[in-house]
Amino acid sequence: MTDVISVPASLDEQSFESVIEQLAPLAPDAKVLVDARHCRFATPYGLTALLCLAQSRAEKADFAPPEDDQVASYWARSSFFRYAEELYTMRGATPRPRASGDSDVLLEVTPVAKSEDVHAIVGRIQEKATQILTSKLDLEPRATMGFAMTLSEACSNIIEHAGRGGWVMVQRYNWGKRRVGRDVVQIAVCDAGIGFRASLESSRARALADRWDDAIALESGVIQGVSRLQDPGRGQGLKGIRGYVHRFDGKLTVRSGTARIAPIIPEWDEDLPRQDALPAFAGTQLQVIIPKRLARP
Repeated sequence: MTDVISVPASLDEQSFESVIEQLAPLAPDAKVLVDARHCRFATPYGLTALLCLAQSRAEKADFAPPEDDQVASYWARSSFFRYAEELYTMRGATPRPRASGDSDVLLEVTPVAKSEDVHAIVGRIQEKATQILTSKLDLEPRATMGFAMTLSEACSNIIEHAGRGGWVMVQRYNWGKRRVGRDVVQIAVCDAGIGFRASLESSRARALADRWDDAIALESGVIQGVSRLQDPGRGQGLKGIRGYVHRFDGKLTVRSGTARIAPIIPEWDEDLPRQDALPAFAGTQLQVIIPKRLARP
């Protein structure tokens, strides 16, 4: 028997929770079909999280790609199928990627497994990100340095703490009045590794905590800057990300295990600072959104 996991029509950080809810009651080796035939929109978070889903299964899952040609073409240009075809058993044809000219995809779905990957990723995106951030988001040229740092630190966390490789994708959106009311750039960095709680199991935060769960581990790592590594300066990467996101009126969310925190919620969003007792999902999923800078009065 195959259990069908329905992918929502609009797949983003919040709607992906419905995918996790469907998956959570099933055994790791249960046969599943991830049905994305009716999906019409997917963010970098949605696409990278789908790859993590495949990695988390003991039994190779089936995947039904979107039926809409334009959606499937975008997923192909984003390099999603390039990696999904290795992780899933495809139940349907997938288009080959075609050149898209001036694409809003700053960085296609890209694997992160070693330090060399991070250097290559930052190098690939530096020039294009500079152009997008200054011309589309009205940020100062020096802001691109912080953007590169944010991307680098988020990817480095996978290598140092996840215990396995992960995925990154970066894209610019013209959200109009849909949410922010202005252009944004979204960074998604997701893995299906051991997660924050297991990574910080040997840390000082674990030793001092009255109770220890995914939410406490997330707050220790993301907000307090705790690291399992004892070297001086460790744990400052996420602090740097928080500072950059806050400075540019952005949003940061991190999900791991059964918890999710949003340590930075801008005025244009209405998220919850912390959520506990969510359906379990492997690894850590991080998202950063940087909006277009508002004109000063």
